[in-house]
Amino acid sequence: MGRRRSAGLQLFIWQLLLIAISFAGTIVIIGIPLFCAWTFGWLTRPREHLLPLVLGGALFLMLLFAFLLALSVVHVLTKDFVVPQMALENISAFDGWRRLWSWIKAAKSSYAAYIGTKIVLAIGAGVLVAVVLLIVLLVLLVPVGGIVAAAAIGGATGHLTWNLYTITLAVFAAFSLVAAILFAISFISVPTIVFFPAYSIYFFAPRYAPLAALLRPLETTATPPALPPPSLPPAFNQ
Repeated sequence: MGRRRSAGLQLFIWQLLLIAISFAGTIVIIGIPLFCAWTFGWLTRPREHLLPLVLGGALFLMLLFAFLLALSVVHVLTKDFVVPQMALENISAFDGWRRLWSWIKAAKSSYAAYIGTKIVLAIGAGVLVAVVLLIVLLVLLVPVGGIVAAAAIGGATGHLTWNLYTITLAVFAAFSLVAAILFAISFISVPTIVFFPAYSIYFFAPRYAPLAALLRPLETTATPPALPPPSLPPAFNQ
């Protein structure tokens, strides 16, 4: 625990710096177009300046998307490639990024393919998990809806009112339903949670010797010494 404290503190400082940069960049990207539009009077008379507002809005959205995408890439690369260096060699995030940047420049296509593949896999996994989760929720909610409807009809027929017992039962049923939904979400998300860290580890291990040594330790098996050839018994004289 204490051995990782320094690296954890440095990673925390790096994350705070990244959050500050994201906030500052977002404010600048949003503030400059709004200031320009207000200066030119586009906001006071928007119907007279539809074309510059539409073009400026499209440019603003593209810049904001590019900025958020760059921040996401930096976050992913930090988590996948810089954190292992910090954990295994106790270096700072800045030193890890300097080393990683030199590796990226030496193999741009490999890291670009990694990022592209991870984006495609994340989209596919998100769609698949959403579909499976929707099916599971329908399986859970249909019988629950039937039970609730039956309970409501039975309560109306039996003239039941809201009291301490019925409210407690309703709260317990609601908490049970929420717990079942959360469990289903967690259970369905397990494959993606396991796959993506494993994908980054097995991509980075051949390019980073300490991680490769930890992932595939060398099996040093001592070879037994060579035995001398067996001595033949002396020949007997007939």
